[in-house]
Amino acid sequence: MNTPPPVCRHCDEPITDPNDAVHLGHEPGNSGPGWDIWAHRAHADLIGPDPVATRALARVLVARALRSRS
Repeated sequence: MNTPPPVCRHCDEPITDPNDAVHLGHEPGNSGPGWDIWAHRAHADLIGPDPVATRALARVLVARALRSRS
């Protein structure tokens, strides 16, 4: 069985050259195994952190800081 080529997270284009693919990480799924994150080698530095996860982490850190002050 052939698997489709990975898709670049930055440009949403398939990565047809395996030497051009950079594995950036893995995102867990809510009800399954999740998926791998890929990018073209030229786009790997353009991918930033997930903004939703960054906001959630910021809220947790602010709540901890406020609790530790009281």
